[in-house]
Amino acid sequence: MAAERYADIAIPVPLGRSFTYRVPPALDGPLAAGARVLCEFGRRKVLGIVLSISEEPPPIDAAKVKAIVALIDAEPALPAELLTFLQQLASYYFAPIGEVLRLALPALERERVRDLEMQGKLLLGEAPGRTKQVGGRQVTYAAPTDGIEPPGSLRGQAAAIMGLLRATGEQPVVQLEKRHGNARAALRKLAGLGLVELTKRTAERAPMFADQPERDEPPTLNDAQQSAVAQIDTALVARGDGSTDQDDIPVGSGAFLLFGITGSGKTEVYMHAIARCLAQSRGALVLVPEIALTPQLVARFRARFGNAVAVLHSALAEGDRHRMWTQLRAGELKVAIGARSALFAPVQDLGLVVVDEEHDSSFKQEEGVRYHARDMALLRAHRAKAVAIVGSATPSAEAMALVRRGKLIQMELPERATQATLPAVEIVDLKRIGAGPSGDRLVSLPLHRAIEQALAAGEQTIIFLNRRGFSPAVVCEACGVVMSCKLCSVALTYHRRAGGRLRCHYCDFSSPLPSRCPECGKGELSLEGLGTEKLEVTLATAFPNARVARLDRDVASGVRSAKILDRMRAGEIDILVGTQMVTKGHDLPKVTLVGVVNADTALSMPDFRASERGFQLLVQVAGRAGRHELPGKVLIQTRDPGHPAIRFAAHHDVPGFLAHEIADREEVGYPPFSRIALVRVDAVEEAMARKAAGRLAAYARSCPEVEARQVQVLGPAAAPIARLRGRYRFRVFLRCSDRPPLRRVLAALLSVKAKLGRKVRAAIDVDPVSML
Repeated sequence: MAAERYADIAIPVPLGRSFTYRVPPALDGPLAAGARVLCEFGRRKVLGIVLSISEEPPPIDAAKVKAIVALIDAEPALPAELLTFLQQLASYYFAPIGEVLRLALPALERERVRDLEMQGKLLLGEAPGRTKQVGGRQVTYAAPTDGIEPPGSLRGQAAAIMGLLRATGEQPVVQLEKRHGNARAALRKLAGLGLVELTKRTAERAPMFADQPERDEPPTLNDAQQSAVAQIDTALVARGDGSTDQDDIPVGSGAFLLFGITGSGKTEVYMHAIARCLAQSRGALVLVPEIALTPQLVARFRARFGNAVAVLHSALAEGDRHRMWTQLRAGELKVAIGARSALFAPVQDLGLVVVDEEHDSSFKQEEGVRYHARDMALLRAHRAKAVAIVGSATPSAEAMALVRRGKLIQMELPERATQATLPAVEIVDLKRIGAGPSGDRLVSLPLHRAIEQALAAGEQTIIFLNRRGFSPAVVCEACGVVMSCKLCSVALTYHRRAGGRLRCHYCDFSSPLPSRCPECGKGELSLEGLGTEKLEVTLATAFPNARVARLDRDVASGVRSAKILDRMRAGEIDILVGTQMVTKGHDLPKVTLVGVVNADTALSMPDFRASERGFQLLVQVAGRAGRHELPGKVLIQTRDPGHPAIRFAAHHDVPGFLAHEIADREEVGYPPFSRIALVRVDAVEEAMARKAAGRLAAYARSCPEVEARQVQVLGPAAAPIARLRGRYRFRVFLRCSDRPPLRRVLAALLSVKAKLGRKVRAAIDVDPVSML
């Protein structure tokens, strides 16, 4: 009689452990690690992933161990390489393994099994009352009507969703669910009030899935590009011949930092590397900051590699997502390109991992499993014996630290691939120089004249302001109160085109603009400050013959952003006003002028990385000018022209800024010269959140690593945004010069975290990017 076998199974629940199930005789042969199974969990049946199988009995009565109900997959859903990587990710970020696997398998997004779809389709367990056609193309959309709700009738999520729909227009319900977990209930209420119309139709296909572009031919590389490709090719050969064990490969021998100025042809290096990888019959994974903003990049990849490319992003129809996941898993598609979550794509025989714009903060997931896609891409590449390339015109301090430590090999592209020169940069001191004809001080006279010159020459202009809306503050002229969100400790932004409403950019709460101050009941309300919406109006008024458009999240998402950029390339727009969406690697040949309206905004954030982020934004947006035959010019407006980020950006001096910034970080002991973590705590009641944070901080201080001064504990303290979405927020800051002591303290905090109760949420954020 064969020995009883047991499976260690991850269940998609927020618990930091896996669960043991008995393997029934019928499944003894076909069951393997990475397979999806159906299990009883409490009183319900859920999907789980097999992590391992052994004959070691659990430390409980074997008769009480439940048996696996069914095997879903004939072949494991997760390749062994990907499964091992996911377990390492869960361990590093102290994340529940079931929640991590949910990221890799859309099939785990629903916990209750309602229908089993076999024959190669993904399995989705639907919550009660929900149905979905797995792999189908029918998508439910929510659109605002012209109805007006009675005052005070909408609260919470219903109010937030209504505000979002009025601001952005029609949205897929699945997108609303990602931001608001109980969106369907709120939408049913809104539909019942006649405020929202729900329709089901075939999902729009994103422009990047349009007709297959004509295949292009690789251009001739310059010397620097050829040198980079040669180094990568050598690493691909060394790692692809199968003669070296993974553990024998030194860290850094196949990991590169491609440091190239804006327009230097980094993408062409990536594509040559992918071609070499495909020639070895291995797969490639490419991560970009925001896939919806880079249809031009995707078109280039599809033109080069044809139907071998899978494009993964949140706007995909269910049918496309299912098809691409299945084809990648089967090895039918060899190249995956996508945003942060594409890190988990089941690329077979992974040989190359590319992270473009590695410095971009959107690679860090700020909710749920708080992973950093760049860092984990390097880990996945190393575990898969793949070559890794992280590229940027403005490398992060962390990437440069990896170069110093020998973990990355630096390659440089010092010239623009088109032989164009970097644009000339002029700093405009707003303390000394007044407004132009528009009357707004943020459209200075030098900026106004530069726009006039560009228009006269038939050239295009980008105006950058990283602040959405019409006015970022609404102030009572009598009592001075600032209109603030009821759920967040932030000011409401006035959006004129959204029906003249006040909106919170954090929770999507919205309300009509009152005629009088709701606090004192007397004062008139004044619209203060400048947002992209007002700037668009200001420039359209100042230049009545110019075609002015705007690119920010209020007007552009997915298909619409691509259309705006297509109009820009077609010469149908003269002036494009935008937030950081305009900095994302767009190649616009006729753009010769870039104006930065207020460079100080990003530099004043309460974050030790504020200077670095501000510098990166300035260099990246400046890089949109003069990328081809026409020379470029950049105007940076500031009230602090001596700030290091502005001084170095004005000279395109990336190495100089990094040396200055890294020296400052080393002096005060901030990353990359230390390891940090945040324990984030929030609750509806302020006192409860403060008490829980204090309890965690006190326990951390009792750990031997803290008493020995190996780990520093600061706080608890209220977060810079003290209240968010109706919950009060506190944080405990931990810092250490080395990783192991910090990890021991964080591991010890897990037991306290588990005892805080359901009314308190606590999350461990390892290597935090946002300090807000």
